[in-house]
Amino acid sequence: MEDLRSDHPVPHTSGRAGALPASAAHARERVLQVLKDYLGPRYAEALCDDVVIADALLVTSELASNAIRHGGGITGFDARCVDDRLTLTVSDPSDRMPPETGDLSVGPTGTGGYGWALACGLARDITITPRPTGGKTVTAHLRLR
Repeated sequence: MEDLRSDHPVPHTSGRAGALPASAAHARERVLQVLKDYLGPRYAEALCDDVVIADALLVTSELASNAIRHGGGITGFDARCVDDRLTLTVSDPSDRMPPETGDLSVGPTGTGGYGWALACGLARDITITPRPTGGKTVTAHLRLR
């Protein structure tokens, strides 16, 4: 696959630090803009030909939806592209941790779980960090090529 990056030497981020997405759709819009800025003129081609963008949006939806549905809302959000990698960071006020990665056993009960396992499978890695003031931060890294 060709290098899709533009010639920008600085990371491309999701915008103002204080602007938090209120929905998964808004989080996806923010990530799409970051990807568009990062990929530059090659964005349209990547959007049509590359599942990487679809994967990034799936993971974005899952992290944002989980923060809203299970975590009490989004308290922190960042998306940035550096060195052909997208890093998504979503924080929420809940201390409750998601199920073990890849655990599909919660899905059939109607409580969810399939999306989390999917996100864990699509991301290169996902870390969950408890915050000193309460809550947690979930960080996912995805390759862009």
